[in-house]
Amino acid sequence: MPELTTLIRNADDSPQASAELWQAAYESLRKIARARLNSDYRAVAMDTGTLISESYMRMRNIGGREFQDRKHFYAYASQVMRSVIVDRLRELQAERRGGADAQHVPLDTNIADNLADFQVGLEVHGALEVLARAEPRLAKVVEMRYFGGLNDIEIAAALDITERTVRRDWTKARLLLHALLAQ
Repeated sequence: MPELTTLIRNADDSPQASAELWQAAYESLRKIARARLNSDYRAVAMDTGTLISESYMRMRNIGGREFQDRKHFYAYASQVMRSVIVDRLRELQAERRGGADAQHVPLDTNIADNLADFQVGLEVHGALEVLARAEPRLAKVVEMRYFGGLNDIEIAAALDITERTVRRDWTKARLLLHALLAQ
């Protein structure tokens, strides 16, 4: 199998090249997906394989995406994973409100905890969208660090800023998100 960097450069050439890229990056994508699903989005009721598959399909359907390097690919993949999770949270919220296809189940403590989890997930997503409109770079730092699992060095290289700026942006973004969520 070709090197990951070569696959990234050729990802948009053909569906086969795109599939090879995802196959080569699968283990790293699985770690990112597992971290997201285990920590903050337990209510999504989705396993890592499903999240990766849905993300792959979404990226393939979008098409026309060229990646500069592996950091850019992983940052974009994490952004797509985030959108898949948020869409699933919205579906769950619609079901909770009694959507046409909603299944009614007896409410127990575990389900109530999960409902609270996906509400919080949607609130975080909304706050991140507000942050992106006001401070796009701060939102990128949050996405890359929180959703993409990148460290300060990788984020600095991807955004062409210093590590110190990444740390300052991360601190500022957390404060702003906290203020937005407290409203």
